[in-house]
Parts: sequence; structure tokens; C-alpha cells
Amino acid sequence: MTYDCAIIGGGPAGLNAALVLGRARRSVALFDNSQPRNAVTHASHGFITRDGVTPAEFRRIAYEEVLGYPSVELLPWEVTEIHRTDHRFVAVASTGKRIEARKLLITTGLREIFPDIPGLRDCYGTSLFSCPYCDGWELRDQPLIIVSENSGVFHMAKLLYTWSKDLVVCTNGHAVLDNDQKQLLKSRNIEVVEQAVTMFIGHEGKLRQVEFADGTRIERTGGFITPEWKPKASFQGSLGYEVNEFGGIATNEWGKSSVPGVYAAGDAAYVMPSQLIFAAAGGSKAAIGINMELTEEDFV
Repeated sequence: MTYDCAIIGGGPAGLNAALVLGRARRSVALFDNSQPRNAVTHASHGFITRDGVTPAEFRRIAYEEVLGYPSVELLPWEVTEIHRTDHRFVAVASTGKRIEARKLLITTGLREIFPDIPGLRDCYGTSLFSCPYCDGWELRDQPLIIVSENSGVFHMAKLLYTWSKDLVVCTNGHAVLDNDQKQLLKSRNIEVVEQAVTMFIGHEGKLRQVEFADGTRIERTGGFITPEWKPKASFQGSLGYEVNEFGGIATNEWGKSSVPGVYAAGDAAYVMPSQLIFAAAGGSKAAIGINMELTEEDFV
């Protein structure tokens, strides 16, 4: 059997694409090894009708809906290899299972690379986060810290000022703010610390203190960390698609990559901010693009 589309990744982008393609009566092989990046998150926000849903519940509801369409098949494996042959794509799973598909949609997302700071992982997802739109409301009016090693920390500080006026900005040993930026933050009573963070101190995921390189500590109950983003999986070597300036798969507005038949959506295309609703919308658009392309081919 040759599927109409193979979807690599079962996050919100892949699931929504499978839903749209299933409703279009297209045969879909949906690969999902059940290792979502947001599994550490206690609740997801900003998705209308699903605000506050846990990642596990979101996936349960999604799969209940998606697999209600008989042309969608879940393949619970990791794809380790993809290559193209005779206008078909061959996806090889870690089990050795091989399938062929006319079109390919990559929705494998990103992985986060954080500074190696003791205590960070213990608090991440409970009191330390990366997206203020996702978790700023829950930390409103609390004493917060922003830790970032790039110049985007200035924008992040201005943004978070909406949720809390009690902010400390830490550049973790990097000089990324100019004097004008420091003065503007100071005028809003936002302290800037350029020392490295040596430890996050908390209890059961709840941040209590932050320790710096000189041994000083400050009281904080939450904060935001800017990670470095890298593709969770890359098939560029075998497929040869172009990447954008952030390392994601470069696509047009319908998720189509530079390689005929290859599409990408969600975080795999580096769609920011990294939210459920953005990824799901991207999956829907890519699915429509794929279905339009299949339709035109069927009438040749």
C-alpha cells in the first residue's frame, strides 16, 4: 500500500493535519513515538476551548477524534530514515517497518537546549517557563527572574512587565544589553544582573531563590528561561530541503518546502511563538496544501 501522506510527528501540527486529511478521505500514516516536548508542562494555554488542558488530555482527545477517520493509521514508532524514489517517499521506522507515501509532512518539532544550571530542570514546567503567552498569567504579580544569554532578553523584559512589575533580568554572564537598554530597564525598577546563575533553589518544582556566581541569592518565585532551539529530527541530508535562518524547514504559506512533495508544519518549520494553536493551524494549512496537490495530480 502507498499512503497519500506520511506524517512524521504526532504533536498538534501532525494531529491537526491528520484530522484534515482524514476528513478529506486521504490515506494517512501517522508516525508518533509518544515523546512530546511539552510533556513536562502541567497545562497548556491560549487554545480556545482547551485553555488549561494538560498535554496528556489534549493528546487523548485529539487521537480520539483523529482515529475516528478510518483512513488514518497510527504507527507508534520513530522514523529514522526517509528517502525518495520514483516520486514516492519511503519512511523507515526504528523497528525496520517501511512504508511508502506520495507526500511527506514533517512535524517533528524542536528540542530545547538550556544552560547547564543546577535546579533548572527541577523547576522547569512548574515555576520556570519559556513562553510568557503560555504561562505569564499564572505568574502574574509575582517576583520573577528572566534568564537569557541573547539580546532578546530586552524585549522579553518589556513584555513580561505587563504581567509583573517585580522583575530581575539576568544575562548569565553575557554582555548582551547596551547602556541605553540598561537605563530604560532601571527607570522601570527592573534590576539587571550580568553574573552567571549558579543554582536555582526550589522545592517540589516551586522556585524559591536564585544564586549567582558571587554567592549572593535573591528571592524569586518564578521566571522565564530562553533556550536555544534545535530541530528534534532532521532529514535534510537525505531529502535536501532548504532551512530558514533559525534552522527550521523553510516553507511557503501552505507549508510546502523547497523539495517537491515535502511539507513541514509547526515547530519543525520554526513557527514562533511555540504554542499549540500556532502549530495546529500550521498543520491544518499544510494538510490543505497537500490535499490540493494530490487532487491536481489525480486529474492529470
